[in-house]
This record gives sequence, structure tokens and C-alpha cells, in this order.
Amino acid sequence: MSWTDERVEVLKKMWGEGQSASQIAKELGGVTRNAVIGKVHRLGLSNRAGAAGTAKPEPKPAKAEAKPKPAPKAAPAKPAVPEVVMETKSATPPPSPRKQIIPAGQPLPPQPSANEISPEALAKVNAIEKKAKKLTLMELTERTCKWPVGDPATPNFWFCGLPVQQGKPYCEAHVGVAFQPMSSRRDRRR
Repeated sequence: MSWTDERVEVLKKMWGEGQSASQIAKELGGVTRNAVIGKVHRLGLSNRAGAAGTAKPEPKPAKAEAKPKPAPKAAPAKPAVPEVVMETKSATPPPSPRKQIIPAGQPLPPQPSANEISPEALAKVNAIEKKAKKLTLMELTERTCKWPVGDPATPNFWFCGLPVQQGKPYCEAHVGVAFQPMSSRRDRRR
């Protein structure tokens, strides 16, 4: 289908009469509603705001009445100056609540101190990590401990890989660190 001069004239006429894009597409045949809408936009035809046929002359006087209305709004336009000032004040973005992303290879921020972990659990983790399988991400399964060790941005990064505790993502030693009772953590912080 191509837009011949004749078809464009039919489109303009029907659009001017307030026909819908679907009605125009049906009348022209071989063209979709969206094609009609696209052609209307390319031709720069006016938006009708839903006015149809005989109702179209009535909105014109309403538009004429609408033009004097902005004039009274122009007098109280002085409060618009503070709005502009407010906009310029808000031009500086507020501080982001998200944590800063650290690029690869950069040192990580300080991690929670060892006093937040019970000494028994910490000793158990140190002993277990000597026996760890040191798996990569691609080697992990549902049966291997997914406890990360080291900086992910370095080649020395690995996962524990020992057998997991039933229903947990970590081995027994790492479960002891990851899932501590709330009361014991509060007691150590004091």
C-alpha cells in the first residue's frame, strides 16, 4: 500500500470531519489504524482532542474563550518567580541513599569487625577455610557452601565449597557465622 495523493486527500477530509483512525483505515482499505495515525502526524494535521463532526465548531469558541483566561493568570504570574527559584534550588540532586559502587580492583570498604562474630564461630571458620574446596562461581551446586572468601575483583576470590547444612546455603561453620541469634549479636556490640 502506498499513500497516493488521492488517498491522502481522503485521509485529510475524513480526519477533518472527526473520523477516527480506525474508521479512516477501514474506508481506505489495505492500511492499519496505526499507519493512519503515523501519516496524520507526518502530515502535521491538528490534534482534535476527541471532537467529532458537528461538535468541532463548538470547541473553537471555547478555545477563543480560553485565550483571555491566561491573561488574568499572567497578573498572578509573579508567584511563578519563587517557583523558578525553587526549581533552581532543587537542581542540585539530593544525596543518594544507595551505597556507592566500588569499581573492580579497588579496595573494599571496612567490613564488620571480628567482635561481631563469636570467637568460637570465628575459630571454626578459620579452621574450615583451610580445608575448603575453593570453588569458582561456576563450580557451585545446591550441595556446596556458597560462602564467599576474598575480594571478588581479584583472582584470589573463591567460595568455600564444603557440603552444606540441610536447608542452608552454607556449611556448618559458615552457618554459625551467618545465622546468629539476634540477642547474642546485641550483647557483643555493647
